[in-house]
Amino acid sequence: MATRPKHPTPARSPQTTARSRSPTDPERVIATGYAVPALIEADAALVGISEWSRGIPLMTDEDVTAYEGLEKVAGETAASTNYEAIANLKPDLIVLGVPQPALVDIDMDRLESIAPVVTLGPALPSAWRGFSQKQSDAANRLDRFDEAKTAYEAKAKELKDKYAEVLADLDFGHLGAYGDVSAGNFQREFPGSWGTNIASDIGVNFYGEVKESGPGSAAVSEYPSIEELPKSLGDADVITYSLETDGTVGESVKYVMDSPLWKNLPAVKDKQVFAFKFTEAATYTEAMKTLDEIDSALQPLLDQ
Repeated sequence: MATRPKHPTPARSPQTTARSRSPTDPERVIATGYAVPALIEADAALVGISEWSRGIPLMTDEDVTAYEGLEKVAGETAASTNYEAIANLKPDLIVLGVPQPALVDIDMDRLESIAPVVTLGPALPSAWRGFSQKQSDAANRLDRFDEAKTAYEAKAKELKDKYAEVLADLDFGHLGAYGDVSAGNFQREFPGSWGTNIASDIGVNFYGEVKESGPGSAAVSEYPSIEELPKSLGDADVITYSLETDGTVGESVKYVMDSPLWKNLPAVKDKQVFAFKFTEAATYTEAMKTLDEIDSALQPLLDQ
């Protein structure tokens, strides 16, 4: 329900609000934002959702069909919420998967007059794990969630074993996709951020931490000026970077790669640079695709 911002700042903490007790087995559910892919995958009793086009490339064919067949009660932003459309669907539960900052654009009183509202937006990029579980629980679909979680953990362990020896002594740095070209900066991501959290599950060590931690994603990523590139990534044995969901290199990443400073980084000179696709996975099923992409990207390390 919120579009991909230039500098994403997920909610600081979960919130749950409802003027009446939420149903234990809801039969008519509205989902928005991050709750959309989670509840589609969980086979919740959805009657309406917000647009979530950013997640379509990560969905299975079956889930894309379900997504396209559901009535849309909002666009990609919280401000586009159509309260009349929601009321017409007569929901018995509304699950808002929006970051806290976006809640200012929601008329919560009006929503809560329609049905009980549960607000569950991720705090950190890596927090999708816990929040997708809570979203599934709210819709009484934990069984499907547990199946996906078990499958993901098994695959992550398999890859962790596969790469254990080669990753043991390597320090990684990650170039994120949210740099601001107009400001002349880039995004350096640390453990727990969009581009790093899933790779960390297979044993990739992303070194360093933000200099000045802030709320939400500012606790796990920072935006240095391009001149600081050698200082930020100069000690990396390996550099990874985020691709767009269509597999292309985004504008902010290309800006860095076109810089002479990038070409002089030790990892770049050693050709130890690898691209990660699907770094914005927000459910265990989506993250399975991310694991496949990471496996494909890092395979050359085993061949060296």
